[in-house]
Amino acid sequence: MSINTQFIHNDALVIDSHNDTIVSHIRRGNLSLAGRETNDFHSGTVLSLRGPLDTQRSLIDIQIDFPKMRAGGIDAAFFAVDVTIARNNHLAYALDALGYFYNEIKRDEKVIIAQSAEDIRQAKSEGKLATILTVENSDVTERSLNILNMLHRLGVRSIGLTHDPISWAAAGNAETESGGGLTDYGKTLVKEMNQLGMLVDVSHISERGFWDLIETTEKPFIASHSNCRSLCNHPRNLTDDQITAIAEIGGSIGITFVPKFIDSAKPTFERLIDHIDHAVQLAGPSTVGIGSDFDGGGTLISDAIMFPRITEELLKRNYSAQDIINILGQNHLRVLEAALGN
Repeated sequence: MSINTQFIHNDALVIDSHNDTIVSHIRRGNLSLAGRETNDFHSGTVLSLRGPLDTQRSLIDIQIDFPKMRAGGIDAAFFAVDVTIARNNHLAYALDALGYFYNEIKRDEKVIIAQSAEDIRQAKSEGKLATILTVENSDVTERSLNILNMLHRLGVRSIGLTHDPISWAAAGNAETESGGGLTDYGKTLVKEMNQLGMLVDVSHISERGFWDLIETTEKPFIASHSNCRSLCNHPRNLTDDQITAIAEIGGSIGITFVPKFIDSAKPTFERLIDHIDHAVQLAGPSTVGIGSDFDGGGTLISDAIMFPRITEELLKRNYSAQDIINILGQNHLRVLEAALGN
């Protein structure tokens, strides 16, 4: 790592806007996020519904945990629980996963659950890691705003409206041909999230659902782990018009490390950075961020320790230090502050 890379990366407040590590750790036998084995193994809802990882997959190294965040200079990360597969058990599945995570936080006084942008800033100043609790798929609310309110009280600060299929709130990207968008419940949910101070996440939403959200939301939102469809024609990626719209509403985009969202033929690290370049050219350097999808498919970069490679490559492409700092985390922090408050 060059001196310039190290200086900029260490100075930046680095935020990764998506990982799936909570469930991945649970399915490895409640593996500790502190990077050690845990002795209080028990089988909760996640393990009951999903089971442990098979032997071959369990041997694959975990991509992000607290030691790897520190080694890679990641100051804050969105820890997501995808409840899509937990049919008829969405809420119990999420609560089980969040309960595991809370238990992990108690083990490490240098890690906090952030509930505001200021919490993240303060954690950085005190040498602590900040975690942001998120849920993929608003079916976790079981169509109840009361449950949404309770999830907020538990510390959940962002929810993805759907995953690939249809949820109670919106059609997912797998339903693009059906023309489905936000449902009436979805519009009500978005307005309540705006009022509570919760960040709406549009990764996985159908294109019509995206534009319905633009018409509905009063606050900026995030595409926590999505790339550019102009460079890779996958329905999970954002069109140029969507990228521009996110910039106009003051939102942010987390460019992700999932190979099939980077290039259908030859996904490379350089091609990943091309997605950052393209989004910056469309939306400017104040919209683009990083959303790895570690432990959920974001395998182009091996693990969190390698995050400084992004800084190094952006320097090679003549990005200014301030633009790199914005991309590494300030853009996501700004959107969190707008959605959550200080």
